[in-house]
Amino acid sequence: MPDFDHKPAPYKGPSKEDVLAMRKQHLSPSLFLHFKKPVMIVEGKMQYLFDERGRRYLDAFAGIVTVSVGHCHPEVNKAIHAQNELLQHTTTIYLNPQVAEYAKELADRMPGNLKVVYFVNSGSEANDMAIMLARLHTRNWDVLCLRNAYHGMSIGTMGTCGHHTWKQPMPQGFGYHHALNPDPYHGAHGDNGPAYAADVADLISAATPGQVAAFIAETIQGVGGTVPLASGYLPAVYKMVRDAGGVCIADEVQTGFGRTGSHYWGFQRQGVVPDIVTMAKGIGNGLPLAAVVTTPEIAASMASRLHFNTYGGNPVCSAGGRAVLRVVDQEKRQEHCKEVGDHLISRLKALAAKHDIIGDVRGAGLMLGLEMVKDRKTKEPAKAELAAVMETMKDEGVLMGKGGLHGNVFRIKPPMCFSRADADYLVDVMDLAIGKL
Repeated sequence: MPDFDHKPAPYKGPSKEDVLAMRKQHLSPSLFLHFKKPVMIVEGKMQYLFDERGRRYLDAFAGIVTVSVGHCHPEVNKAIHAQNELLQHTTTIYLNPQVAEYAKELADRMPGNLKVVYFVNSGSEANDMAIMLARLHTRNWDVLCLRNAYHGMSIGTMGTCGHHTWKQPMPQGFGYHHALNPDPYHGAHGDNGPAYAADVADLISAATPGQVAAFIAETIQGVGGTVPLASGYLPAVYKMVRDAGGVCIADEVQTGFGRTGSHYWGFQRQGVVPDIVTMAKGIGNGLPLAAVVTTPEIAASMASRLHFNTYGGNPVCSAGGRAVLRVVDQEKRQEHCKEVGDHLISRLKALAAKHDIIGDVRGAGLMLGLEMVKDRKTKEPAKAELAAVMETMKDEGVLMGKGGLHGNVFRIKPPMCFSRADADYLVDVMDLAIGKL
């Protein structure tokens, strides 16, 4: 593993066994653990995590794509601590400079007329609010989504999700319609986005009154297995949706803030400007922070009633969010993601040439996916094999993420300070682990 100058503090808390027992007794039984032999993480620094024994791990999943600029980044910590000393909480019924300045700084990074910011606490809440704004503004109800999509776990956003893994057996709202997924690897039309877009036109004419409220999509599907949308898809669909009276929502919860390398926002990869943008996860580097950004015209649609969020725009979260924006700019994280991501994807493709079990390597910047299959022709998922490789990699000090409907895709989305040396170590360990199958 690459050298790293950090000594973790001695751990003096309960044992891993005691923590596991308390979790089983007092936390939700729906929670799951990532490994057969669980890891207990008690400290983090930049792209590394430490367990209770002080062992260092390379974090290739960033708290599920949440730690953007690095665990306990000193500039983010400094901003949070300074605000904590002044004021930990107030709400938007009072004026406070942090939330106002943060809203301006975030809006300044948006294209077009995306100038009004709503602060909330999670990606699910942000997507809920985006759909509410769309329905109020258009006076339409139907919402178009994608199969294989993931937009949250609330009762509202659960209806948008496009695979059964994240759907409870209960009513999830109505008016959601799932279009054919424009998946270049599994889809019938390859990388031909306009061909998939024809299904959206069919949905509008067959499954709605001909008028819709919104279309919502990730530019690179995260939970679904790091699936980029086929080229040219969003321009075609955005036109169809707007012609049907709807607005276009870009879910940037995982693709925002330069992670894809080539662009600051994922939707820019397809040359479109949405009407509403949602963001969370990396926006706060781990703080409970999320946002919805839209146009003044759409925002005005909700102004006939009061809107309030107790913790939205909390001063501490706002200070941390502002620090994240500064670090991304000052440390040139977007450019870094492109450089390291290009290197990593080239090494992963070379690994795929060596191991037939790797069916596809995809993504952009430091948002990459590697799909494992039993047969490259049938593309049968190699779920058990991926789990074995992931366990071995953990034992060798690399913590990986996984996703996709069948759990056979490695989601490689580390903190954006991840280095070329880290990328090389990850690939070398993966090579070793696959060789042990």
